[in-house]
Amino acid sequence: MKSILLIGSVLAMANGCNRGANPSASTTEGGFQVSGQLTNAPAGTKVYLAELTETQFAPRDTATVDAQGKFTLQGTAAEPGLYQVKVNDANQVLLALESKSRVQLSGDATKLTENYTVKGSKDSEVWQQLNRSMLRAKQQMAGVEQRYGVQAAAGRTDSTELLKNKYFAVQAANTAEIKQLVRQNPKSVVSAFVVGNLLNPDDQFAFADSMATEFKKTMPESRFTKALVARLDPLRATARGQVAPEISLAAPDGKPVALSSLRGKYVLIDFWASWCGPCRQENPNVVKAYKRFKDKGFEIYSVSFDQDRGKWLKAIQSDGLIWTHVSDLKGWESAAGQTYGVKSIPLSILLDPQGRIIDKNLRGEALEAKLASVLK
Repeated sequence: MKSILLIGSVLAMANGCNRGANPSASTTEGGFQVSGQLTNAPAGTKVYLAELTETQFAPRDTATVDAQGKFTLQGTAAEPGLYQVKVNDANQVLLALESKSRVQLSGDATKLTENYTVKGSKDSEVWQQLNRSMLRAKQQMAGVEQRYGVQAAAGRTDSTELLKNKYFAVQAANTAEIKQLVRQNPKSVVSAFVVGNLLNPDDQFAFADSMATEFKKTMPESRFTKALVARLDPLRATARGQVAPEISLAAPDGKPVALSSLRGKYVLIDFWASWCGPCRQENPNVVKAYKRFKDKGFEIYSVSFDQDRGKWLKAIQSDGLIWTHVSDLKGWESAAGQTYGVKSIPLSILLDPQGRIIDKNLRGEALEAKLASVLK
């Protein structure tokens, strides 16, 4: 069970950057300041400030907690941005800062992520709301997963099915809550960051595209608006509801087979490769779905990212993949892969009989369930 929300993504980025900080910046006209007070932080505790850039947190300042738990962080901001205040990897918060911001931060240094108070920044308060929502959902889903494991080990399929539905219900409710907060704050850099990074723009394309249009009006020069727009553009051609772009590549016999030749059936475009472990692990599920629905108007169009013809053909035979296969044997440079913006495999896209995209990344039981619903 996997959440649409990339809960913990911000923390993951933080853990990947180097510890330490630049020399403390002096407050200049137009600079920002974060005044903090922490409990359970001995005098001498270091607190770090880092700015969220395109891919990581870049160190900006450091401070030392005094005997009263107080500290001050400061710097300059060319534009409104997101900044991490961090005691250690497990205790950190995200703040939205801009020029002349004066923010007060307080909390328990031993559980800062879950329990802090921020004043002086509306956008920081927006993030705090989002953070609380995500943490609450994460805890709920973790509890469901734990119960699911117990019931699965006992072979109680009815209970596991109920728990699976509960998991996805929590996920859906959390996604809806976050989308509502984003809609209510269209001028916040936090909203633009969340849409581009903590929601999956591929799965949530219509919402993400509508918000990108709004962000281009309210904050066109923001790095987060620009990053979101850049991320959405390659997805536009393969968004749900769009007619799938044409593919015409050679089958194992050397003759080209066009994707459009399968119109009139529900078609699963399956991007894979013989060398891809997860692809090979998923193949039995795809075979099972194909055997169940192939006589009910279902077909598979597999596009291989192989470069070795022999290994490609051997994998087809070994895994019993008895459907349409094509490849230009160019690996990641596959023409179809470029057209569809494929960044990882396995990747599957389900088309209706008119060739329109109706779903993506259906695996295991999810594929059979979707096919059962459309091929009644």
